[in-house]
Amino acid sequence: MHPEPTPVYLDCDTGIDDALALGHLLASPRADLVGVGCVHGNIDVDAAVENTRRLVTLAGRGDIPVAPGASAPLVGEFAGGAPHVHGVDGIGGVRESLPSPTAVPVDGDAVDLLLRLSREHVGELQLLAIGPLTNLAHALDRDPGLVDRVAGVTVMGGAARVPGNVHPVAEANIWHDPEAAQVVVAAPWPVTLVPLDTTMEHTLDERHRQRLCDSASAYARACGEMLDRYLDFYGEVVLGRRAAALHDPLAAAVMLGEVNRVRSPRVPVEVDCSRGPGRGQTICDLRSQRRLVGDVDGANVRVVLETAPGYVDLLLDLLEQV
Repeated sequence: MHPEPTPVYLDCDTGIDDALALGHLLASPRADLVGVGCVHGNIDVDAAVENTRRLVTLAGRGDIPVAPGASAPLVGEFAGGAPHVHGVDGIGGVRESLPSPTAVPVDGDAVDLLLRLSREHVGELQLLAIGPLTNLAHALDRDPGLVDRVAGVTVMGGAARVPGNVHPVAEANIWHDPEAAQVVVAAPWPVTLVPLDTTMEHTLDERHRQRLCDSASAYARACGEMLDRYLDFYGEVVLGRRAAALHDPLAAAVMLGEVNRVRSPRVPVEVDCSRGPGRGQTICDLRSQRRLVGDVDGANVRVVLETAPGYVDLLLDLLEQV
């Protein structure tokens, strides 16, 4: 007998790997996607909303509420997105080929949606944040009781023992709003951080992309088309081969328990909010790991340092079911 699917709120800045994560959640029997909030990051928030609404419409799930959230970080201005990575439209140039949204936009913003869902699913709602954490910080400020109503928070972000991807020590989601990230990791709720340490170890290449392009699923085919741009960037700038890391979808799999966490200690974590070269760094106190202590008493952030291989096959299988 299969367990009931977990209610999930997704907070995203819908670029290419966000679209993969969205597809994972839509197809997984372990997830019940009950709402999506959008935020600045890979692209501006309005474009993220448009991308998300078109994608859920493509999947035949226009019933899922999609709400706009923060257009800028807690401090400073919107950084301008990452068109060199995700394309000008955020999803590899395929937006105009996707169906126009059919669902009526929800009343209120992403914080309103998150708080409402937390009351409807008390003790059960899982939050998956795969963009900057501005919306979650605003939600905690508006209603600190949120921490007692959610089951857990999974964040794709940070770099514990490896280089960053926008600066030597900073990963993009955290760097776009370090102050918000610090609010989220300091709040008294269970956080699982899925950093570059593990997401960079799971990659998709041209063979996988071609499989998606040849799929019977319109959603999978759209992902295959947008990945052409993504593989170009990673091949030229990051990996030196035509392949791309599966950052956001891996975080979805970790949250749902669909990949095995080989090493994921609970340790103290702080975010550097200074204006120096360390801004945006996730400072994970891993000193206890030398003694193989495991979890640190009083720490609330679990840092996923290593997961079992093979996730790409699960992701492809799920995308072909959307």
